[in-house]
Amino acid sequence: MTQQQHLLDLKELRVDRGGVTVLDIPSFSLCQNEFISLIGPNGAGKSTLLLSLLGLMKHETGTVTYRGAAVASPAQWLDLRRRTAMVLQDPLLFDSTVFDNVASGLKLRGVGRTEIKSRVATYLERFNLAHMAQRSARKLSGGEARRVSLARAFAVDPEVIFFDEPFANLDPPTRQALTEDMDRIIRDRGIAAILVTHDQSEALRMSQRIVVMNAGRIVQQGTPAAVMNHPVNEFVANFVGMETILEGEVANNRHQQLTVRVAGGEIDTVGDDAPGTQVYCCIRPENVTVTVGHPENKSSARNHFEGRIVEIAAMGPFLKLRLDCGFPLTAYVTRESFTELALYEGKEIHASFKATSVHLLPRRAV
Repeated sequence: MTQQQHLLDLKELRVDRGGVTVLDIPSFSLCQNEFISLIGPNGAGKSTLLLSLLGLMKHETGTVTYRGAAVASPAQWLDLRRRTAMVLQDPLLFDSTVFDNVASGLKLRGVGRTEIKSRVATYLERFNLAHMAQRSARKLSGGEARRVSLARAFAVDPEVIFFDEPFANLDPPTRQALTEDMDRIIRDRGIAAILVTHDQSEALRMSQRIVVMNAGRIVQQGTPAAVMNHPVNEFVANFVGMETILEGEVANNRHQQLTVRVAGGEIDTVGDDAPGTQVYCCIRPENVTVTVGHPENKSSARNHFEGRIVEIAAMGPFLKLRLDCGFPLTAYVTRESFTELALYEGKEIHASFKATSVHLLPRRAV
């Protein structure tokens, strides 16, 4: 992406609290029409980063630029905030009607009455709130309150919108419906957005870029596929769902066809690592196939192991199987497959995965 496409840029940002550095970001940028998801454990600095980008968090060092112009004075920060909107986990609605809540941001910006009526009507309709325009905000359900909060944010026609866990604690159907509505409007309007979320499925579905944070720092960023399938270290691998992470040593390398020796067996994979290299073998559970009996010869997987189911846990539409194949291995199976294969704890099974499904990390990268 070229510099001309950048909306927000941040350089050398450091935020301290009580003498402790809680945010240390050498650089960060948001481009036009880009959707970024910030993920990471609690306390990683995700919300602090959002507040810093809006000038709502005091920072010791660092500069923020918007469309190439530095943002430093109170007037410049106010101008930036007028171009943006923020949606929080708590909707923070006023004790007034739904209409007045959606209109509140427009009134603060001095928008005329006729324009307010038009914009509010548009977003009440888009978020299925038109029939409750005169209802008191105090009488709304949690999902309805979130819809009002979203409508209020979009009504101000922001160039950038920040979301800080806006769908936390909602039931799955309501959350799904709200994210779909939000995503559609963002793409229709060409709005840049940053979403703080703990839901990796949301990050995967909506983002052009995922940024993983830990201990106030950006650990990895890239496309969803790159972050989820090629984590840079063990922390990221664990966080993005690489449930099998095995210590190993490269036994041989034949034209980039590797054999890695792990406790309890050997794993075939691909790579450039030299024999003797200490590595982690990372395998996503959805890339492991579980069968009963001997696998078909036509299988393209190079890794085949006899094993036993040691634990079964529900994972939404899937069941998670913890396997003992001489080494621990985790697999997902659909409920239909679970029933067809008549699986149960203690059952002997066959597990397989492709060599290309194994992601190697040098152990020094922890």
